[in-house]
Amino acid sequence: MTLRSVFVGAIALLTAGSFAGTAGAEEHVVKMMNANGKGKFMLFEPEVVHAKVGDTVKFVPTNKGHNAETIPGLWPEGAAELKGELNQEAVLTIEKPGIYGIKCLPHYPMGMIGLVVAGDLTNKAQLDTYKPAGSATKRFDELKAKITQ
Repeated sequence: MTLRSVFVGAIALLTAGSFAGTAGAEEHVVKMMNANGKGKFMLFEPEVVHAKVGDTVKFVPTNKGHNAETIPGLWPEGAAELKGELNQEAVLTIEKPGIYGIKCLPHYPMGMIGLVVAGDLTNKAQLDTYKPAGSATKRFDELKAKITQ
């Protein structure tokens, strides 16, 4: 066995190992919408995404005037925040287990919020301490009930 073959083998092993963590990762797509045709306005669809650490969640504006960004009081500690631009796709990579609160900044007072739930609910206590603005309270209570049943 030559030094070259050992080196090539080591590189192959390292390369294969670097993809192992993402091999089972999924991409979830969430639409940012004005209405869903079922009586709900200013919403993410789906409103709750169940994901795993390593997955990505892509927020896609199907109507103009929306963005997706972090709800600071409802976010796993140490996870990178999300701040999508208006009318642009935004991608959240799930780095840690927990509950990720997402809002559309322009429509947040109208209740445009969503939740991403990944693995263990490490920050579940935030569900009780977080107080949404405006009519987001009603929608938040509905979403909270969906994940705490």
